[in-house]
Amino acid sequence: KKPAEKKPVAEKSPAAEKKPAPPKAGKKLPKEGAEKKGKKKHKKSVETYKIYIFKVLKQVHPDIGISSKAMGIMNSFINDIFEKLAGEASKLARYNKKPTITSREIQTAVRLAL
Repeated sequence: KKPAEKKPVAEKSPAAEKKPAPPKAGKKLPKEGAEKKGKKKHKKSVETYKIYIFKVLKQVHPDIGISSKAMGIMNSFINDIFEKLAGEASKLARYNKKPTITSREIQTAVRLAL
């Protein structure tokens, strides 16, 4: 009987060895959750000027709203103007053989764009 009792004890120790295996599986579950978080982090945020356009609108006309289509158009307009001004300022800096775009180049680019 004593050797038989030792066998169940020996069986319990492999069972105890099996118990750490489920926590490993448990550890995998948070990793899967982390992967979901990773997917959220992987998604690149698109920077827009929408909040700034809205703030300026409320400063100028507090009682007027704006539709999402109109906001999209305004955002595209701001992006287009920004690209034009940056390109013009870059050309001016190159013409003057300067590595830096200063406020002077920006002012001149605005005058040329208008």
